Amino acid sequence: MKYELFQSIYDRAALRHGGPNRLETLLSRPLTVTRLEQHSDDRWLAAFSQKVFQSGINWQVVRNKWDGFETVFFGFDIEKMLLIHDEMWEEKAKDVRIIRNYGKVMTIRENALMISECQASHGSFSRFVAHWPSNDIIGLWAYLKKHGARLGGNTGPYTLRAMGKDTFMLTKDVEGYLRLHEIITTGRDTQSAWKAAQTAFNHWHQESGRSYSEISQCIALSVN
Repeated sequence: MKYELFQSIYDRAALRHGGPNRLETLLSRPLTVTRLEQHSDDRWLAAFSQKVFQSGINWQVVRNKWDGFETVFFGFDIEKMLLIHDEMWEEKAKDVRIIRNYGKVMTIRENALMISECQASHGSFSRFVAHWPSNDIIGLWAYLKKHGARLGGNTGPYTLRAMGKDTFMLTKDVEGYLRLHEIITTGRDTQSAWKAAQTAFNHWHQESGRSYSEISQCIALSVN
């Protein structure tokens, strides 16, 4: 597979967004491993939960309610989430301080369990994520999809990016670019598409020295 030079992608993005200096201000950078490890695990559960609830509705609606979520779910404390009994979960799902959706509320318990299992094996979920290699970030996507609740599609990757993990994203613009250049030819969430995308991003990462996050954003900003 012959890939477009990353510099060409970067130059096109810069041209469309006011030049290199302006483009650099638009790019978010991932956190270091050390900084990622400093996240408390309750923040991961909160982030996963927020993205799950934002799926399919206006994101600002969820943000406006988020203080209520933090209160109702005890700051997303992992141990407390695992001690809540079924009847209490049902009551919490009816609380007017949150968005009342029982199915999504129950993902909090399931994702707390996933985090707890990683704590047992790695010391903390943050450490587990921080040390996962970005040249196999699709492996982490697959882990979240398999062991978490409603973390497939872009929900898991969006959360990783929001928390500072170095990951590319298969957004509409990035997917469109990869299809235009025949890097992916199957469904977006198929293993073949993920592997082809990972290979391409690994190539651009080695070529440019840029993070996967920056490369992904540059591709998105380089297209119409």
